[in-house]
Parts: sequence; structure tokens; C-alpha cells
Amino acid sequence: MLETETESTLRQPSFTKFWVSRTLSSTSFQMLSVAIGWQMYVLTHDAYSLGLVGLAQFLPMMLLTLVVGQVADRFDRRKIVFLCQIIESGIAALLLVGNLAGWLGRNEILVAAAILGACRAFEGPSSSSLLPMLVPKELMQKAIAWTTSTGQTSQIIGPTLGGVLIAAGPVFVYVTAAVALFVAGILTFLIRMERIVRKPEPLTARSIFSGLVFVRRNPVILGTISLDLFAVLLGGATALLPIFAEDILHTGPLGLGVMRTAPAVGALLMSIALVYFPLKKALGPILFGALGVFGLATMLFAVSTNLIISLVALLLIGGSDVISVVIRSSLVQLQTPDEMRGRVNAVNSLFIGTSNQLGEFESGTLAGMIGPVQAAFVGGIGTVVVAGLWMFLFPSLRRLRSLSNE
Repeated sequence: MLETETESTLRQPSFTKFWVSRTLSSTSFQMLSVAIGWQMYVLTHDAYSLGLVGLAQFLPMMLLTLVVGQVADRFDRRKIVFLCQIIESGIAALLLVGNLAGWLGRNEILVAAAILGACRAFEGPSSSSLLPMLVPKELMQKAIAWTTSTGQTSQIIGPTLGGVLIAAGPVFVYVTAAVALFVAGILTFLIRMERIVRKPEPLTARSIFSGLVFVRRNPVILGTISLDLFAVLLGGATALLPIFAEDILHTGPLGLGVMRTAPAVGALLMSIALVYFPLKKALGPILFGALGVFGLATMLFAVSTNLIISLVALLLIGGSDVISVVIRSSLVQLQTPDEMRGRVNAVNSLFIGTSNQLGEFESGTLAGMIGPVQAAFVGGIGTVVVAGLWMFLFPSLRRLRSLSNE
């Protein structure tokens, strides 16, 4: 009976609109990222310009962290997400026009990438903060597992679909993304929920930094998101996949594509499993156990010279990482007051973005110094060491039994 009620709640119209909108938005962003990167390289044949595209998307998130949190806590989060998706749709349309008219160049692509990055900076925390207003507290973990599966599905479908459409012509990518983002915005606008009147505190230095202060004073949340930050930072073996595909496994572009998909497939499967079998007890030990698997799988991938074994390791990396994501996201949503969710989710988003971006930088730099196999193996060891260290630095996290009680 409980499972029936759960599935019925997750199928309610508001959550369904939210889920479909988020799926369309995430998939479109992945498609646009592939298309923009490809076009930049075709136009410039310059690796530095290609790197600037990623930087243009990341910098707005880093620079706007404190601003987006304030906005999400002071204004209607549904309208913020709607506006971001409509602007993103407009950027895709402009890229389409630029291609057809022939004026799209390096600078225009960088501006488009920066605007998309800024929109995602606002959309992410606002969308995450919107979720607790759509489902009851006791179903939050299942809802987060569903939305996490959305992100992983988008990482699988988005780049693949983007690549197929690029082969037909960049305009097809931009048309598809523009339409999908517009539909996502309309669905978000149509979400209906009980109106919550918030009385935000005056805009002061204290209120601006209150998200950081809240995280710092909550050892469970601080321990969880910092653990994820350093674990992913050190265990970023996926950034080295092109080297492993070409020089170690000798699989070529096809093998690289399969390996890039494997972590997302593992994450998607684990997300679906957590929907039907949510984590209820011993969350702390489960979290640290998952990070241990993440580190060991990274080490296995590092020493593997067989594609099948490497794919299994990558599946384990993606699946174990999702456990941390679901626990962290659930804790942030359930242990943060509604009037502060925007600011806290903005800090959480910064931690996630930093771990992914700096993790790739760390892995690439270390691989250049000591070699890719050694770098990946050392990263896996580092993840295990960090997990063990955090068990002693954050005993409340180690003893965590449920999402509501420490």
C-alpha cells in the first residue's frame, strides 16, 4: 500500500511537469554543450579556444553563487526557472540564426556559452529548491532519486543525440534545443503549488553569506558535501578516458564513446534502484561504503588493460557516486529551512561544479607529471583515504542513521 501511495504521489501533475521540464532542459544543455564545443573547434582549430568554452560556462556559476542564492530565496522560484529556460531557448535560437546567416564566430560562441552558464547558475539552485514544495517530506529521497536519474539520462542521451544531429548539420541541434527548452519553460510555468509567502531578511552582508554559514554550522551537511567535493576531486579518472582509450586499451573513438557513457549508465541504474529501494537505515556507513567502492573502482580502472573490466569499473564508479549524490541532496533539502534553501543549494551547486571542473584539471595535471595509470590509481587511493579521514573528522556523519535524525 505504501509503495502504491508513493508512486501515485510521484505521478502527481505538478511533479510530472517538473520532471519532464527538467529532463528536457538538462538534455538540451548537454546537446548545446556538444554542439558549441564542436563548432568552436571547427571554426578555430584551437584547443585553447575549446577550453575557453568550458571556462565561460563555469565562471558564471562560481562568480554568481552568492547572488543566485539570494534571488532563489527572495523571488518565485518557479518563475526563475521559467525565465532561465526561455532565455536558454532564445540563445539556442540565436545560435541557429547565426549559423544560417553566417555571422557566428569565436566571440559569439563564447558569449552564448557564458549566458548559458549564467542561466544554469540561476536555474540549478532554484529548481532544486522548488522540489520540496512539490512532494511530501517522506517521499523526498524517492523524488531526488527520480530527478537524479533525469540528470544521468540526459548525460547519456544529450551528447549522443547532439552528435547525431551535428552530423546532419548544427542547425538541427539548435532547432531541437530551442524547441525543447521552450516546452520545458512552458511546463515549468504551468506547475501549480500552494503559494508560500516568504519574508526574506534584509539584504546585508550577513544574509549574503548566510548560506555558507549555515553549511559551516551543520556538520552533517558540511561533511557530506565536502566529502563529495574531495572524493570526486581526487577520483576524476573519467577526465583521462581519451588517453586510456587511445594509448592503453587501444579501442579508438568507439571505445571512448562507450566508456564515456558507462559511468552515466551505472548512475542511472543506481538511481532507478534507489527509487524502489530507498535508503532508510545506516546512511552514514552506506555513504562511506559507497565512497570506498568509488575509490576501489577507480583503482581497478587504472590498472585494467581489458575493455570489459574497465567498463565494469566505470559502471561501479557511476553507481557508487549516485549514492552520495542522493544522500547529500536529501540532507540539504530536508535539513534546510525553506527560506534558506536557495542560498544553501547555491553553495551545494558550487561544490559540485568545483569538484567536477577542478577534478578534471587535477587528473590531467597529475597524469602529465607521473602518467595516466599512476594518476588514476593515486586518485583512487586518495578517495579511500579521504573517506577514512572524514569518518573521524565528522563523527555525526559517520553515525547518521536517517535523513531526519542524526
